[in-house]
Parts: sequence; structure tokens; C-alpha cells
Amino acid sequence: SGAQPQQMTVQRLHANDAYTFAPYNAYFNDYYTPDGDGAIAGQTVQDDMFYYFPRKQAKELLAQYGAPVPTGLVVRTPEEAFDAAQRYGACVLKAQIHSGGRGKAGGVKLAHDPQEAEKIASALLGARLVTPQTGAQGKVVHKLLVTEAVEVKKEYYLSLTGDMERAGLMLIASAEGGTEIEITAKQSPEKILQLPVALEGLTDQAQTLARALDLPQALWADFDALLRAMLRLYIEKDCSLVEINPLVRTAQERLLCLDAKINFDDNGLARHPDVQALRDVEEEDPLEYRASQFDLNFIRLDGSIGCLVNGAGLAMATMDILQKFGGSPANFLDVGGSATAEKVAAAFEILLSDPQVKAIFVNIFGGIMKCDTIAEGIVSAARQVALRVPLVVRLEGTNVAQGRAILAASGLLIISAADMADGAHKAVKCAKEGC
Repeated sequence: SGAQPQQMTVQRLHANDAYTFAPYNAYFNDYYTPDGDGAIAGQTVQDDMFYYFPRKQAKELLAQYGAPVPTGLVVRTPEEAFDAAQRYGACVLKAQIHSGGRGKAGGVKLAHDPQEAEKIASALLGARLVTPQTGAQGKVVHKLLVTEAVEVKKEYYLSLTGDMERAGLMLIASAEGGTEIEITAKQSPEKILQLPVALEGLTDQAQTLARALDLPQALWADFDALLRAMLRLYIEKDCSLVEINPLVRTAQERLLCLDAKINFDDNGLARHPDVQALRDVEEEDPLEYRASQFDLNFIRLDGSIGCLVNGAGLAMATMDILQKFGGSPANFLDVGGSATAEKVAAAFEILLSDPQVKAIFVNIFGGIMKCDTIAEGIVSAARQVALRVPLVVRLEGTNVAQGRAILAASGLLIISAADMADGAHKAVKCAKEGC
């Protein structure tokens, strides 16, 4: 089994390809801006939650599987940066934040000696780094990775991700790696190469891709070993993305994974306590972290209408209809089909703790998820946390009469909606004008 040689033709990426290309991740809000950074025009966006940890751990994990990575140390103070730089002499300092585009935002700096490293660390630590993926609010730099400086001859992009169309995996590569990869993907998609990989393993993909990337033949064996390391890591750790950018060819004619990022499918995390232990809570959005503790599918956005919905498809449709009526969702929140009243209460509290939320739209179509369970959770949360914003509720489906009765008897000021469109219209009006 496995891919056959005649299937090994490298394909060029085009904007209308069916699968998603996501260097540095196509973040969730690219659903609204499919031409934004990290997204290809016309792409689809999956609603699955993925688990991500800092780049230093990503490179360490790659190294465990035999991939070549530079040495480095994480520091939190300028003094620690000075000490780390003494080991390397010339070194590179990299801001450790959950975002791509750090280099262009000033978050990656070269230091020629320990004194310069200390000075750079003083400027970066505590600073707010703004990249195309952080939004205007940016992210505060709490720590830096100090790594050995490498004389780079050529940069490449290389990643392994899921191929939903073929029920396998997809290698994505480019000879134009580095900080401009997203621009390359948009402006010159033909420079992005894709090559299917069967779950059973590699055949001659390494040689085919190495030739397409114009790698010197002396490096083909090393390239093959790297691809096999990425594949083993991807499968054994339940990854959704293993990305190396840049993969560099050094002046000494070696391949080196200069920077890396790994995402994991959180549905598989129970099998990997070692991966869970690497979680860097400091770099996560506080609301998203809190939601994860209750197993809620929550993504924070930059709108003003909090959404509490059951089912990912309905949640996406709810955000669409809010946009249609001139509003903007503050989050994606799918409570799932088996949520308890306690979980619903936790979701409601998370929405209310977001200061940008001006109204809440609860949109429930009860199938597996019962309307009375949702109602009990809403009432419980509203009694524990002051309801400071208008609450619009649309309930339909299983136990809808009981759910409406619970809300009616609660004494809460609730704006009922006849249907989804009515609820969205009312939520937008309340967010903009108050109710």
C-alpha cells in the first residue's frame, strides 16, 4: 500500500485548491478575512480546536525524533540573556509569543556579543509585540529564546499537515521560506509545492521534493531522514501541523531546523501527558484557557456580541448572520451536545467576563443538547455573576417548553427571539444601542 510513484508529481498550490494551506496557521478569524495573513483566498477553515506550544519546545520535540536543530536557552531577564550569549558569542534572540511574523515585527534580533544581547533583551522583555496575527493589541513578551547564530545560505519552508480530501497527509514546501512565506503564498502560489503522503509512510517523496526544491544531491539523505522524523512525530503525537520555517541550508552545507511550530489535535491529548505538560499557559488568552478547563470549544474574537451556541455548524452560521445584520461576534463558542448545566454556566460566566461584550446571543437548537439544560445553566450563571449586558435567547428543539418556562420563572431580564434571524437582529441592536 501507500502512494505509488506515478502519484509523486509535485503539484503547485493555487488559490482555488480544495485543501487548506496554513503557514503560521490560518487563525480562526480568517474565516471572516480569507485573504488575511496566513490564509489563501477561498480557503475553508476547520472549527476543530488545536493545541499549540512555544517554538523552543517544538524544536526540542523535533530533536527527540532526530531532526537537526540549533541549541538554545530560554531567558526571562536581560542578565540571563547575557549569560546565555556568553555560551554562543554571536547569537539570535527570539520573542517567545504565540504568533507568526515575529521577525518582521522586530521580535527576532541578532546580537554579536553578550553586551548587545543584554541590551536587546532589555528592550524586548515586557514589550508588546504586534504582528499580523496578534491584532492591534499585540502580545507581551515574557521570555526570549537565545540561540546560536547560524550562517544561512538558503531558506526553505517545510510542513506536514492533514489532507482531508485524500484521507492522508500532505507535505507542503517552498524554496522561498522565511518571514515572507505568507506573502509568497498569496502573490506567487505556484512557488508553494504540495505532495501527498499516505499514512503508511513515505516512498520516494523525499527525492521528488528535494529535486523540486533544487536541494544539492549531497543533502538528499538528510532531507529524507528529516521528512521521516516529521512523519513519525506527526503520527505518534497526534499532530495537526508540524511546520519548519525556515529550514535552512547552512554555509557548511547542513540542513538545520531554524524555527518550528507544532500543533496538536486536542482530541488526542489524553494519550499524551508529556505534551500536556509542555503547555505554556502564560502565552494563552486567559478566557480561552479557562474555557479549555471545561472542555468548551471557545475562540476569542474582536467583536462585541458574545455567542453561546450548540454545534459548530450552527455556531459558524450564528456568526455569519450577526455579520449580515451589521454586528460582530466576540467569540466562537460551541458548548457541544452533552454539556451539563454546570458547563453551560461556566460558558456564560466566560462570556460575561469579557469587557468587550455588549450583548449576549444564546442560540440553541436542542437535539442531543436539551433546552432545559441550557436554561438551567444560564439561570445559574446569571445568579452568580451580575448580568451587565442584554441577553437575547433563541431556544428550539428538545424540551423547549421546559427551557422557556425555566427562563420565564427566573426573573431575569431576557429578550426572547422567535427565530435565529430575529435573535441576531435583536442582539446587534442591543450591542449598538442598548436595550
